[in-house]
Amino acid sequence: MMKALIILAVLATLGLIAFQYHRNKNIKKLFTALLTLGIILSLAVAGNVTRPVMPIYLAHLILMIISWGGLILYLVREKYVGWIIFSPLVTIGLFLLLEWLTGSGHEVG
Repeated sequence: MMKALIILAVLATLGLIAFQYHRNKNIKKLFTALLTLGIILSLAVAGNVTRPVMPIYLAHLILMIISWGGLILYLVREKYVGWIIFSPLVTIGLFLLLEWLTGSGHEVG
């Protein structure tokens, strides 16, 4: 069920990007929106490394939803807020920092 909602959200976003381009014929906005969508999807996939630490993973999911909202804000109001869109990098960085400081617990010996 959740995978279907994610796929529908991606398709709806692509539809909104296509609608905005058809309406405005702004090629720069089209490429910016598609690149941002690709980055958001990449951050979603990369965020799966945070799954072993559930609080960080939940924070990552929340930031992903907010990031997606930042893309929608850009499409609707043409206001690009980069710190909102790239906010999931914070949880990935925090997880990697914790792994570096404490180790993964999978060391041999």
